[in-house]
Formats: sequence, structure tokens, C-alpha cells
Amino acid sequence: MTQINKRSGADSKPAGRHGARDARHPAGAGRTTKTSRPATPKHAAARRAPIDSLLNPDLFRALCDPTRAALVACIAKCGRGCSVSEVAECCSVDLSVVSRHLGVLARAGVLESRKEGRTVYYAVRYTALVTLLRSLANAFHECCPEGCGQGGGCCGSP
Repeated sequence: MTQINKRSGADSKPAGRHGARDARHPAGAGRTTKTSRPATPKHAAARRAPIDSLLNPDLFRALCDPTRAALVACIAKCGRGCSVSEVAECCSVDLSVVSRHLGVLARAGVLESRKEGRTVYYAVRYTALVTLLRSLANAFHECCPEGCGQGGGCCGSP
């Protein structure tokens, strides 16, 4: 690995064996425009895109647990708000564990809760979740390299 020393002023050039770097990479190379791709992961990280805000780690943390995934599926298939005890019966999980898992899912925005007396009902936030997942799919599609969908590629093109 070649180390580059940064110097200030007009005489600043990369140090090391690649001193002719500017000749190989004309001014502006590696910079992104609407039609070009970032040259390196470092350039890509500096570029803001919709995918940055849509990839919410809390959402994926909430959904990655198999028990929580089963709870969401159970409530979604039910099609209505379900009480904690109903969900516990459906998934054969202890009531206190179910309550904790449902709280994690609600904080991540997957479920909404409403309280009636002492009973808490949880329902899937269908519209918000579908909108988020579709937006995320579109953001991944925007990042897809040109031509990747040709010839059985990744974007579903035959």
C-alpha cells in the first residue's frame, strides 16, 4: 500500500511511486454526476442518495429475529389489531416475551398499538410498511449498474 502525504499549497502532489497520478486521472475523474457512477466506495459513501435514509437499521433489527418475524406474519395474516394474549396463543410464545417483541416492532414502525382499558392491541402499519419497502426497492434499483438487468441480471429483466 502506498501512503500519500497531504501537503498544502500549490505544490501539493501525491507522494510515493504514483507521482504521475494526475496524468492518468484527469481533473474531475471519480466525481459523480447524474449519469456516472462513483469510482470508489469512498466516493460512493460521500454521495447522498435516497437509499441512505431508507436503510433503517432499527427496522432490519426488528425484523431479523425469527420470533418477531413470526409475530408480524401472524398479525398481518389476521388482518386486524390483535391483543398481546391472542398473539401469544397464535405463536406459542410466553406472554412477557411476546409483549417485549411487539414493543420492539412498534418502536421500529412495523406495528402500531392502541390501548383499550388494560388490553393493548397491535396492528401492522400496512401502508407505511409497504411504502417504505417499495421506496427501498426503488432506491436499490436506482443504484443498480447500467446493463445489470440484461441477460438474466439482478433487476428482474429476462
